[in-house]
Amino acid sequence: MSDCKTYYLTTPIYYVNDVPHIGHAYTTIIADTIARYSRLKGIDTFFLTGTDEHGQKIEEAARKRGKTPKEYADEISAKFKELWDEFEISYDKFIRTTDPEHIKGVQKAFLEMYKKGDIYKDYYEGHYCVSCESFVAPSQLVNDELCPDCGKPTRIIKEESYFFKLSKYQDAILKWLKEKKPILPESRTNEVIRFVEEGLKDLSITRTSFEWGVKLPKEINDPKHVVYVWLDALFNYLTALGYGSEDDSLVKKYWPAKLHIVGKDILKFHAVYWPAFLMSIGYELPKKIAAHGWWTRDGEKMSKSKGNVINPKEVADAYGIENFRYFMLREVPFGADGDFSEKALIDRINNDLGNDLGNLLNRIIGMAYKYFDGKVTSENVEKYYPDELNEARSIISEIEEKYLWKMQTHKFLEELWKILSIGNKAIDAYKPWELMKNGEEEKAMALIGLIANLLAMVAVYLHAVMPKTTSKIADALGFEINNESFNAINEGKLLDDFVIKKIPPLFPKIEKPLMKKEEVVKEPENIITIDEFFKVELKIGEVIEAEEVKKSKKLLRLLVDLGEGKPRQIIAGIKEYYKPEELVGTQVCVVSNLKPAKLMGYASEGMLLGAKDKEGFSLIRPEKKKKTGTPIK
Repeated sequence: MSDCKTYYLTTPIYYVNDVPHIGHAYTTIIADTIARYSRLKGIDTFFLTGTDEHGQKIEEAARKRGKTPKEYADEISAKFKELWDEFEISYDKFIRTTDPEHIKGVQKAFLEMYKKGDIYKDYYEGHYCVSCESFVAPSQLVNDELCPDCGKPTRIIKEESYFFKLSKYQDAILKWLKEKKPILPESRTNEVIRFVEEGLKDLSITRTSFEWGVKLPKEINDPKHVVYVWLDALFNYLTALGYGSEDDSLVKKYWPAKLHIVGKDILKFHAVYWPAFLMSIGYELPKKIAAHGWWTRDGEKMSKSKGNVINPKEVADAYGIENFRYFMLREVPFGADGDFSEKALIDRINNDLGNDLGNLLNRIIGMAYKYFDGKVTSENVEKYYPDELNEARSIISEIEEKYLWKMQTHKFLEELWKILSIGNKAIDAYKPWELMKNGEEEKAMALIGLIANLLAMVAVYLHAVMPKTTSKIADALGFEINNESFNAINEGKLLDDFVIKKIPPLFPKIEKPLMKKEEVVKEPENIITIDEFFKVELKIGEVIEAEEVKKSKKLLRLLVDLGEGKPRQIIAGIKEYYKPEELVGTQVCVVSNLKPAKLMGYASEGMLLGAKDKEGFSLIRPEKKKKTGTPIK
């Protein structure tokens, strides 16, 4: 990235089926941090976000509310834009797929691919998930009808459709994935490669069963079709720069995108479909696609019925947007699922921000005024404290390439905090009060100068995460954070002499939770009677055979003896937690009167009981070995 002159990065465009939640905020905060850092570094940066507003789901949601699709989309899109503006997200453009310029660009792309022979008309029949806006192969259905991703019922749809020749680009996509390794974290690359190697089928890219979408180009003369939502949505990354208009100067300046940030659930669309579309129209592929994990709350999946959905505005209002930004970026490794708890947020604010950062600044303000009337100089820092200074400079020299550009913001912040630790340890080790007592004033002044320079390093590199907070720190230290000070820090320059400013504590200690607790008066939907409970038959079984289900990342095929003379076949989604050989000969708890289901072509005649939390998954087993078929009461 050191030789990069322009940097184009994007969030996904958020689907307007609901208001912004913590996952949207997480994605956007990451992107904003990268954009701010890129600009601070002096790179010409373009940051795009926006909303995805077409599709059957939006059409149906609007109808339920007695609105037109456009009215409904206007309302929800405005909520996203208002929140990002309140959070001071530094986007350069907020795109909507209902923008006329975007619609023109999608129609241009469709026509180009059609003329190239990459689009043809045929009929499609299959299970379609409205919620995910995608077709589901029969082998992937749960209980013959449920979507494997969201668990909602699919619909069987048969309609005329235009298809994109995705299969044509299978080898080229595989080559790109293997040679360029564009996915972050890199661990996700193999799962996308496996998906492509299993064989790409041509993609249905239009619908006739609803009207809320981009119409086909007039040259094709087929007005009953609208463009499938993913072809429409993905092209926003190009149309935002002017693709499809008379002025494509921004396309020439910023394309290809250096970074697409997405949730892990839409990685496939960005790492398979999008490259194929770009190859078809002859455009260079994106450099990196970064896929992050999901957020839970206190170890539980968020849902409206539980009343535990996190409103990012409520968190920011209670604790401050910059404290919230720090927590989100520090708490979880990029790519992994994260858990939000108010206690964890308070701990980060009180300990990381209050004790480590804020208190270090307060300590040198106090010492500077106690011993030197607030004056601070860097004159003898190199003379007395070269080891501490060089250790901090070593961290700074590596932190960008090793962590930031790889989206490992938790490690980036962890390394910055090591510099604060150097400062706090130096005060405890050299004891400036004793230096003054012993007449070593020059060394005491140099120690204060060392701490000031360590704080300056941290403030400059933390600026993209907490811009207002770090500006206050820099002002107290007599400088301004900009490209000039960024370069000075990287060149090893020290602060000029200054008089340190007294400022109020940056992170007042939080003694108790600040967010309002909302009581959920709605009775849980999963309450059952005792009679209903006793309808469930639970038995002890012994695993006599186990093997992996081919082409599945999650499933194992087990033969379980329940004392019935013939073992039962059970398909269990525990492959990532147990190896087949670990299960053979062990006992398990089985729901034995469950209606048989079909998973990946296998009949499953029961279900294993287990428990899952943030530490992982464990099967529930009898404490002592029991006779197979023993009822569980």
